[in-house]
Amino acid sequence: MDLSGREDMKEEPLVLVVDDEEKILEVLSSYLKINGCRPLCAKNGREAMDLFLKNSVSLALLDLMLPDLSGEELCRKIREVSDIPIIMITARVDEESIIRGLNTGADDYVCKPFSPRQLMARVLAALRRQAGTGAAEKRLACRGLVVDTGNRRVSRDGAGLSLTPNEYKILITLMSRPEKIFTRDEIIERIKGDDYDGFDRAVDTHIKNLRQKIGDDPRAPVFIQTVYGMGYRFVSES
Repeated sequence: MDLSGREDMKEEPLVLVVDDEEKILEVLSSYLKINGCRPLCAKNGREAMDLFLKNSVSLALLDLMLPDLSGEELCRKIREVSDIPIIMITARVDEESIIRGLNTGADDYVCKPFSPRQLMARVLAALRRQAGTGAAEKRLACRGLVVDTGNRRVSRDGAGLSLTPNEYKILITLMSRPEKIFTRDEIIERIKGDDYDGFDRAVDTHIKNLRQKIGDDPRAPVFIQTVYGMGYRFVSES
């Protein structure tokens, strides 16, 4: 018997932190350790990708302005092989940059200068959501679109689909309550929680990307229907 009392404790999540500023790496590493996470630091994109492929990373914090590989490109590379939560950190505050970041597969976007405490709250919330997504195992299926929530697998007509965590959460939210109209605020609450400072166009971006991946024509959607002035709903029958 382990007398330390740690036998039932979960392993500390490994968080990849990518930034070319040493001070930011030091601050984030300190806060991550205080909050029960293990930081894995990189100063450029290539080093970060190498570390990511060699370790079981639970979440990534990516700066957009890197010396060799942009944060957006690094995000795309990670998203090709993993659905871990990705939070971008950048000095770019314009809406188009934020939308472009979300389009590459990021789940959240934090602008510099930022509050380390607030960022840690977002990190921990994302890790909790990631850990709890598959807690209630069930199978959702409709006209060839299948979601295995136990294994977090999504397929269309037998072909596997690679969704970001937020795209996956939006899909199971809509499929779990077919025909129910979800407002954008309700969707934000489901995928981010009450502490998320989001905006409507972020939801539209996620829906657009999700439709593309599941083969849903936005002009004549088979699965996800836009209810103008209200939100979105999953159509159970075509």
